[in-house]
Amino acid sequence: MRAFQSQAPVLGQRVYVDSTALVIGQVVLGDDVSLWPYVVVRGDVNAIGVGARSNIQDLSVLHVTHDGPYSPGGFALAVGKDVTVGHRCVLHACTIGDRCLIGMGSIVMDGAVIEDEVLLAAGSLVGPGKRLESGYLYRGCPAQKLRPLAAQERDMLRYSAAHYVGLKDRYLGVAGISGRK
Repeated sequence: MRAFQSQAPVLGQRVYVDSTALVIGQVVLGDDVSLWPYVVVRGDVNAIGVGARSNIQDLSVLHVTHDGPYSPGGFALAVGKDVTVGHRCVLHACTIGDRCLIGMGSIVMDGAVIEDEVLLAAGSLVGPGKRLESGYLYRGCPAQKLRPLAAQERDMLRYSAAHYVGLKDRYLGVAGISGRK
């Protein structure tokens, strides 16, 4: 946890930040959020918010875009509630809705919006300014809409987030592991 120019991260209740993860600057982590090994959340030139019960898995990078001549106002990063971000993802200055799963190795770029209840397949690329409609499976480079989500897949989105809350609680309960309770 590190402040940047007097902006320090703010953590909700029962947050788990792995000892190898790095959280810098204007970052707000909601209740029951988990950041797993080697995650970087760098809110140095704009704000980052991660909603309650979301999990950011190993080696993922969350960053933002500054206010400048080519990006007036810049772009913050917002991750909704109950979101699972798989291993080695890059979320850059985008908006992720509630109950989404961002598959391993995916990249979501500046100004992109992923609406609620979207399943983004592993290795997908969501280009700048692209909008993914709620309730669909997307995959590819660039990401393309494949089909509506089945009821079981929508249930899995909730299950995934709840599973990681339980796993995070197990880590917080282990002696020598710290988080904010």
